[in-house]
Amino acid sequence: MTTADLLPVTLLTGFLGSGKTTLLNQLLRREPLTAVVMNEFGEIGLDHQLLEDTRGPLALLSGGCVCCQVQGSLGPTLKNLYMARGCTLPAYRRVIIETTGIADPAPILDVLLNDRWIAARHRMDGVITTVDCAHAQQQLDAYPEARRQVAVADRLLLTKTDQATPETRAALEERLASLNPAAPRHIVTHGAIDPALILDVGLFNARHKHSDVEKWLAHARYRPVARGAGLGGKTRPQPADAHDGRIRAFSLSFDEPLDWDGLAAALEMLQAFRAENLLRMKAIVHVAGKDAPVVLHAVQHVLYPPAELREWPDDDRRSRFVFITAGLEEGFVRRLLEDFTHAAAGKPASPALA
Repeated sequence: MTTADLLPVTLLTGFLGSGKTTLLNQLLRREPLTAVVMNEFGEIGLDHQLLEDTRGPLALLSGGCVCCQVQGSLGPTLKNLYMARGCTLPAYRRVIIETTGIADPAPILDVLLNDRWIAARHRMDGVITTVDCAHAQQQLDAYPEARRQVAVADRLLLTKTDQATPETRAALEERLASLNPAAPRHIVTHGAIDPALILDVGLFNARHKHSDVEKWLAHARYRPVARGAGLGGKTRPQPADAHDGRIRAFSLSFDEPLDWDGLAAALEMLQAFRAENLLRMKAIVHVAGKDAPVVLHAVQHVLYPPAELREWPDDDRRSRFVFITAGLEEGFVRRLLEDFTHAAAGKPASPALA
């Protein structure tokens, strides 16, 4: 099966009351042949009854949050839908998973990326997070799930903007930018938005990797940890934030090609011991001995299979990493990567590590 044959999966998340179902109705009007998997926290689901007519199948996961109590139901649900596709169910062309408002997206991404059967037939297209402009500040203050939903998003959709003052919205956008600098933000009015902005964006799609690199890496938007020939430089202090201090977005860069075995070992160790702190990693890597770059994605303890591009998207040949973490110090990550890659290549450790 080629990449073009894989069914795109969009993860639609966002805190309680942020307008996910309203947005989903709009998407289904434009993309009726969509399979929808909805998750509701209570024993009795109601949100699915608010969906308008759709030609695609609907599966309801109720009785708990899909990231914990009913996480084991997601994989079988997707498999059952796929096996019935074109037979007892319509031949749907994509899947949208709408989570409950208190879901942590990382365990859901774990299922989508780590289940070999699902990954062989589906491809992650992106994580879309709705943000209630009227109440988001309080939600981000009180709930770590709300902050994680924002931090791992590929697109942030701002809803209820008419209910927020310009000052409130400006403060919220500044905060969103600190949590997730690279995610584009789009205003949604009464659920209306161009589906092209959030569907088939190709964020995990190997067919359009050149533009993807620019979209999700967005290196200039992250505060770089170090520049120059290596990663041994000192970092600038991170501004204090009483509420979001544990979630950080930072970038690392290597000028010289990296030894693949050393890099793989460093990432394995990072995921083995600090997976719960690794919300997301994205990277374009210049691997020693290879002319074309390698693209990497990781979510907590799941490392998505590497994809090799045909050529570099621009003239920058550095290896560039973006990390979105919770309670994980950038200095620790920098030293770990540098130590392992230098050791594998037979190079002396940097002065910072000696």
